[in-house]
Amino acid sequence: MPALMFQGTGSNVGKSLLVAGLCRVLRNRGISVAPFKPQNMSNNAAVTVDGGEIGRAQALQARAAGRDPHTDMNPVLLKPESETGSQIIVQGKRYATAKAREYAALKPQLMRPVLESFERLKNSVDIVLVEGAGSPAEVNLRKGDIANMGFARAANVPVVLVGDIDRGGVIAQLVGTKAVLDPADEAMIGGFIVNKFRGDVSLFDDGYRMLETRTTWQGFGVLPYFSQAWKLPAEDALDIATPLRPGKPHIVCLGLSRIANFDDLDPLSNDPNLQVSVLRAGQPIPADATLVIIPGTKSTRGDLEFLKSQGWDIDLRAHHRRGGHILGICGGYQILGKTISDPEGIEGPAGTSEGLGFLDVETRMSQNKSLTRVNASYGVRALTIEGYEIHIGETHGPDCARPFAYIEDRPEGAQSLTGQVKGTYLHGLFSNDLFRKTFLTGIGLDSGTGNYESDVEQTLDALAAHIEGHLDVDQMLGVAGYKA
Repeated sequence: MPALMFQGTGSNVGKSLLVAGLCRVLRNRGISVAPFKPQNMSNNAAVTVDGGEIGRAQALQARAAGRDPHTDMNPVLLKPESETGSQIIVQGKRYATAKAREYAALKPQLMRPVLESFERLKNSVDIVLVEGAGSPAEVNLRKGDIANMGFARAANVPVVLVGDIDRGGVIAQLVGTKAVLDPADEAMIGGFIVNKFRGDVSLFDDGYRMLETRTTWQGFGVLPYFSQAWKLPAEDALDIATPLRPGKPHIVCLGLSRIANFDDLDPLSNDPNLQVSVLRAGQPIPADATLVIIPGTKSTRGDLEFLKSQGWDIDLRAHHRRGGHILGICGGYQILGKTISDPEGIEGPAGTSEGLGFLDVETRMSQNKSLTRVNASYGVRALTIEGYEIHIGETHGPDCARPFAYIEDRPEGAQSLTGQVKGTYLHGLFSNDLFRKTFLTGIGLDSGTGNYESDVEQTLDALAAHIEGHLDVDQMLGVAGYKA
């Protein structure tokens, strides 16, 4: 079956959103489509139907395509644990932990599972839309490449190159990429897209013609900036951009250095009755915060020290004294306890760290990783909620006698005696409108009456219409050899 790959002139040029939108375009046309990203780097993972994990962006793309997320959609996922090292997930499961140079030596071994996953996807749909990573212009990384041209040539998939005009210099981005590519790699490119244009598109007519002349590639159009992008689940915490809502109750999330699985924030940021902020390093916890969320992290003890280095531990105590609420999710739950023990050095140097002590619980890390979708019950009404677990470590202690929720008959999470501090391993709960309202009401906040899941679907449809209105989709499909 045909496939088409979208590579960027750099990171964050809008490839993920573009592929999601095109998946929805094709689905709306009655074409079966699947997303694919050979290699992703993200700590924001999604749990798949086959019991593994993939990048959150591929889960959104799968949703846009009307498919359940599957590990074949992102066979290699890198989850950074430090400035120089990452956990390597292959076809949904932990494969190794390696530093950058070590990973470079591993990449030739990973092309086989990448191609295996790709072939399975190809055989299950009419067309596969592939997303690259970073840029093919990083020719210093070309040897052993599995993310961009290395994959495109190995799988014989034509490429559309995406440039970002919003950051400036899009002509140099596209022409420069052509200039540094090996001729055989350059031959894989079937055309280009200029993305994120703001203002009157006709003002770029001369630049667009210049690009076609200088690159000799066909252009598939100029895509204006999609103003509703913030309503869709973000892959990077830095991309969470809640509109300013003066006077609304303030929910603050601590921007940990290895923040992970923060999709819990997306439904909150979409709620018109709330103001949501992600704190950056050096920013104090504001006094007007009603709820502070300590999110998941890929390095719990490391981010505990990071949190303390920002003075957030002191701010949290002041917030607590003022009657403010605290919610720890996954690694954030572990941080709220009395101790975090990692005797085997799974997340870093072996040892034990003293936690913040807001919850009377202790955590011990182990090699066993909980990775599953779950149904849980919450509150006195036994509200049924769907979520997922993705963590290492087990947490026990007196405050677990007041669980956050129940999974079947098993208590999950913990609460302080007053209920002011809560911790849970469950992710994805706030997508449930009734849970969100119940939880927020319980801490004295009013939640809007919106339907988060419906809003995401409507936004994906709006994105698809946006793409159909500005890009020559049929021409792109023709490059892939697909005839509608």
